Amino acid sequence: MAKPKQNGLHHHITAVKKEERAFENAFQAVSRMILEKQIDKVIVNAKSTFDYRIFREGEKHIIGMYDEINSFVSFVKDASQCGSSREMAFVLVGEPGNGKTFLVEYLCTLYRHFLCREENRRYTFRFNGLSQLGHYGDIDVIESQTYEDPMILAMNLLESADDSRNYLARRYRLTAPVIEKWWQNYRPLGACTAYIWNDIREFTGGKLEDMLNFVEIVPVPLTESLGTVTGKYPAKDKITSSAVDLLGEESIQRLLHITDTNNPYRFDLRRGALARVAGGGIHFSDEIYKNKKDLVQVYLSLIQNRTIEIDGYKWPIDTLIVATSNNAEFNKFLAEKEEAPIIDRCRICYVSHNTDYRLQSQLTSYAIGDKTKTTLTGDELHQDPNLNYAASVGVALTRLPRSEKLTPIETMKLAAGEVAGEKSIKTLSEVIDTLNQDADVTSRFGQKGLGQRNLGRAMQLMLESSETNEGRCMFAYDVFGALERIILDYVPEPTDRAKFLDDLKTARGLYRERIMTEMFNAYMDEPLAIRKDVLNYVNMIIGIDAENLGPDKMWKYKNPQTGELLALKIDERYINSVEDCLGLKIKEQKDTFRTSIRKIYGQKISTNPNYDFMDNLELVKAVTDVRLKSDIAGAGSLIGALANRTNEENQKLYDRMVDTMLNKLGYCKTCAQKTIEYFCTQVDET
Repeated sequence: MAKPKQNGLHHHITAVKKEERAFENAFQAVSRMILEKQIDKVIVNAKSTFDYRIFREGEKHIIGMYDEINSFVSFVKDASQCGSSREMAFVLVGEPGNGKTFLVEYLCTLYRHFLCREENRRYTFRFNGLSQLGHYGDIDVIESQTYEDPMILAMNLLESADDSRNYLARRYRLTAPVIEKWWQNYRPLGACTAYIWNDIREFTGGKLEDMLNFVEIVPVPLTESLGTVTGKYPAKDKITSSAVDLLGEESIQRLLHITDTNNPYRFDLRRGALARVAGGGIHFSDEIYKNKKDLVQVYLSLIQNRTIEIDGYKWPIDTLIVATSNNAEFNKFLAEKEEAPIIDRCRICYVSHNTDYRLQSQLTSYAIGDKTKTTLTGDELHQDPNLNYAASVGVALTRLPRSEKLTPIETMKLAAGEVAGEKSIKTLSEVIDTLNQDADVTSRFGQKGLGQRNLGRAMQLMLESSETNEGRCMFAYDVFGALERIILDYVPEPTDRAKFLDDLKTARGLYRERIMTEMFNAYMDEPLAIRKDVLNYVNMIIGIDAENLGPDKMWKYKNPQTGELLALKIDERYINSVEDCLGLKIKEQKDTFRTSIRKIYGQKISTNPNYDFMDNLELVKAVTDVRLKSDIAGAGSLIGALANRTNEENQKLYDRMVDTMLNKLGYCKTCAQKTIEYFCTQVDET
């Protein structure tokens, strides 16, 4: 037997048999791509779920979206195993700016990188020497219009599928399991390749080896700009949307060469977006329900039949179809009863905004952009170290629905996995479950709020403001004014507007508490001064009832981070001062609070030795107030000293704190001075 040509079909089939090349459909490939990477188990909003590492790779990756990613993985895995999902499209529905498009585009990027690996490479075939056949004019080479896999040609070599199956099993000595596995992905040849293959059969008298001389195996191009392997059909209005851009159309140029008008090659399918991803690719339909009804019906046929059909000719496709839609467009479409069949063929996944303010900090970094920003005049632009926190808390609060069971701050903290006084994560879970049963999608948890694009607009407002440019600094407090402007300009519903503005008031209050802590740290010339005092309080109440304390009240304990044995003097006056600031006046209240702190300590430290209780805002605020009072003889005296620098001592204090803020806390001169000025206003933001 002659050695197979490197670019011949025999060589390709042999490589597939040896598992040197892959033969799998789009669902199987995407599923394998995801599942071959590490999978972690995480707790989100009191529920256990999976976190797929592949979506967390790279400098700019997916943040959060646990439910949405799990839904997609479940969908594509089911489809890969011949489940009902195979005849459905996956549709992400949600408010603008919540990451739908970013998720799909990230998936497409992952898939292109996956296919770049030699063992995962997609191949197709072309027919050479067609000018010999006599009715193709000057056309000598024709490639599969839909980038069909060479194995599809292999399974259709002979005139019947059974004959082809028997031939392959005999020719390549295939075991029953192997042939069965291949045939799970069987489909007939598309109209063009079937027609040409029959022409070649007639020309060669059916001699298979002679027929195969016309066949050349080539890799599918992976260039993103060509729209192959992954392609996007962007949203269009009702007038300009056209099936031609999706399916292709008859080519006048080809008709000049083809003498047989029945030849389906007269249709140029590559003119449409779908054919370019039909050989195991991902088709992304952006804002699918914005298209006119006729085009949506075309999608229905594609999803249901997995076939491109023009004038009775059929081209089977192997494509994962992922779409997006805004809530408004989806609800309009849903209201039209005649459109029920397309909805029935879609796996709808409702996408919420990110509600975890800690995760939001990474998204906020995306919105802020490159850290090396410049002013309009080209000077280097500094970022206030509190900017990300202020922006993240501001937008996260707008996304959290109101509840009678939880305050906005409690909801925010629990959604981030933090301590919220006596309120448990179970309460949040109950709130979410209740809200998510609402027929109105926009009333569900995380469905309304300022999106990422709104945050980006707020950052743009800050960048163009004279205060930012003249001070050469993005001062954190200014973000609240920018977000307020965005709410007034871009939020149409009065009730939503009022709620979001109220949320910003809450965010300002949280920012003020953070600044109180920052000021004490600056005063103490120690970036972690408050943190140390918070941990001292926690360790004191753990050790207060320890045996053998002795008259000096010294308690020895092991540092959970280092394992080092440390000694701490139990200062009951300090403990009581903190608890008085917390509003705990009687012994029973104090005992209950101490028990809850000990419980939190036991739960958190066992899994995270670095846990520092800084997420317990009430405790942090109490410790800060106590230290301000004890170390400075009242908060007002520090504010007074900083605000009134007419004497040398006050000026020295001011200069020292500014120096600490510049050299240890990440401030520049502008935001240091503005932060101190804000601190001195004594404004109650809550």
